[in-house]
Amino acid sequence: MREETREQPAPLRSGLTTGSCATATSLAAARLLLTGQVNDAVSITLPKGKVVQMRLEFCRRDDERAEAGTLKDAGDDPDVTHGALLYSQVRLVAEPGVRFVAGLGVGTVTRPGLVLAVGEPAINPVPRRMISEHLQQLADDCAYPGGFEVTVNVQDGEQLALKTMNPRLGILGGLSILGTSGIVRPFSCSAYIASIHQGIDVAHTNGYTHIAACTGNASEDTMQRVYGLPEIALIEMGDFVGAVLKHVRKVPVPRLTLCGGFGKISKLAAGHMDLHSRHSSIDLPQLAGWAADVGADAELQAAIIAANTSQQALAMAHAAGVALGDAVCAHALAFARSVVPAQVQVEVFAIDRQGGIVGKAGVQ
Repeated sequence: MREETREQPAPLRSGLTTGSCATATSLAAARLLLTGQVNDAVSITLPKGKVVQMRLEFCRRDDERAEAGTLKDAGDDPDVTHGALLYSQVRLVAEPGVRFVAGLGVGTVTRPGLVLAVGEPAINPVPRRMISEHLQQLADDCAYPGGFEVTVNVQDGEQLALKTMNPRLGILGGLSILGTSGIVRPFSCSAYIASIHQGIDVAHTNGYTHIAACTGNASEDTMQRVYGLPEIALIEMGDFVGAVLKHVRKVPVPRLTLCGGFGKISKLAAGHMDLHSRHSSIDLPQLAGWAADVGADAELQAAIIAANTSQQALAMAHAAGVALGDAVCAHALAFARSVVPAQVQVEVFAIDRQGGIVGKAGVQ
């Protein structure tokens, strides 16, 4: 009998950040200005020392400046910028150093609270450092005493930015040029978590004393309906409630509301910091125990344990007049309070799929 073999899935492919793209295209354009060399590919050194080569779509100049472009390759990561044309325009200036300009499709910071000052192009510190170091090395090699003006552009970046957190963070006009390692790890959570931290920082710096961290659109809509909070005070946390709670330890906002679907709040109540199904699951026997604490009889407890979903368990409890939603929120509140500083007023809301409130705790 022939033994059946199963093909192993190929490992996910990493990509390069917009910061790496901006570095490569800036270097190619500056090199063309200083040496006349036209490249169809350029090598750069990433922050941890790895050298990578990037193919260029074009490298050209006119009387005043040069420009080079590359297509952003995010590997197997579902990055909104994957395949976008990123290009840098470089002009020589008398003053040494690098001056950064937001070109087409690159945002400008309009609110305090981010690592960049208001009015600065949204080119983050590590990409700025990468570009500056590569251009300074080129200047040294060419005995060039002056500096560079670097304008970074992303084709269709203003439209792409609408799919990101930039508008909410007050980064207007386009995308941010990002990256800390220069490499995009497939399905990495780091960029999303960074946007959560930035959202809290921006709201806090701009004087908002009440923020609501929400798992999705329905919970955001609920918070706007209940409290009338502006968009800047709404933090889209997705499954990463731990990112919110841990950051609030560093930035203790006076009032924090957590709002999400009943199932996700049930996971928070059980002490989970990541609410995604890959990392946490709903404990139906635990739900049954919490239901018992608020009056569920043995028959209802058994039905909850045998339920197919948390929503079904909630519906059965509701039909029996048992306030399971409030009980779950109370446990979620207790866990959240155990993480954040004591001076932070915390409250928790659980909603159904239509955005209706099915439980709450800590609400004044």
